[in-house]
Amino acid sequence: MQREKATTATHLPEVIEPRNPGMALDLGWVRAAQANTSAIERRAGTIGARRSVKKDYQAAWLLKAITMIDLTTLAGDDTEDRVRRLCAKAARPLRTDLAEALGMEGITTGAICVYHTMVPAAVAALGGTGIPVAAVSTGFPAGLSPYHLRVAEIGESVAAGAREIDIVISRRHVLTGNWQALYDEMREFRAACGEAHVKAILATGELGTLRNVARASLVCMMAGADFIKTSTGKEGVNATLPVSLVMMRAIRDYHARTGYRVGYKPAGGISKAKDALTYLALVKEELGVAWLSPHLFRFGASSLLGDIERQLEHHVSGHYSAGYRHGMG
Repeated sequence: MQREKATTATHLPEVIEPRNPGMALDLGWVRAAQANTSAIERRAGTIGARRSVKKDYQAAWLLKAITMIDLTTLAGDDTEDRVRRLCAKAARPLRTDLAEALGMEGITTGAICVYHTMVPAAVAALGGTGIPVAAVSTGFPAGLSPYHLRVAEIGESVAAGAREIDIVISRRHVLTGNWQALYDEMREFRAACGEAHVKAILATGELGTLRNVARASLVCMMAGADFIKTSTGKEGVNATLPVSLVMMRAIRDYHARTGYRVGYKPAGGISKAKDALTYLALVKEELGVAWLSPHLFRFGASSLLGDIERQLEHHVSGHYSAGYRHGMG
């Protein structure tokens, strides 16, 4: 019965959504977007305290979280061997004994996320698995390289086999309220991606206010973003629950007005299984069950998978194991 619960509960409805085509920039809608910081912080502060799942149900949610991880390596000392090891982990994220005990032998992560130069190695390593490669692009992480090079970088990553592109926006457009420039930039990035899905990284820790986060979220969605993402992971402040609440509500508003669902990706600083559960609860409450799918929700993380695996070993055996038993490769 334990295995049945864990397996069944992770198979929530997964419908591949039509891509968000974008729309004309609606400055009235953008400028009307506000954010009540104190109310947002109060709401965010309640989610972890009020929502708790235990035992079989916790294991089921953690297994679901694995399928939503963009397993990431974005270090200056990345090598092709490191990327290949990470790809092997993405294809088999749980130790064989744990996967068998939980009845989840075929589980994989949502994607692998790497720098452009590592895309060919990742594509080759993941051949036949169906796991997409995501490439960070457009002068990641600052987004301050020459504009034509940022656009060209997208094309190079797509040509190398990346099926998802994580772009960084120009923060100055948000900080100066130049929404037309942000829209035009995002629109061109989306066009350069072609069939590859585009995740717009807002770098929310550098946008100044939650109101700016709300407005930037709307503009990127209007310009055709398939996902909006909190952070590069390189800022001083990365994913937080208040920022996530603002971005999710912008996604909800956009869906209500256009009928298109846009995905959400928190990234940076999410390293514990309990944090993953909190984010999944927030997604379910704010956006609904439809978003509990790798097509519409991803974690940008590396160490998160190791802690989830450790918690699942405790679920199976009743004992916590050392971290080295759950390496990334």
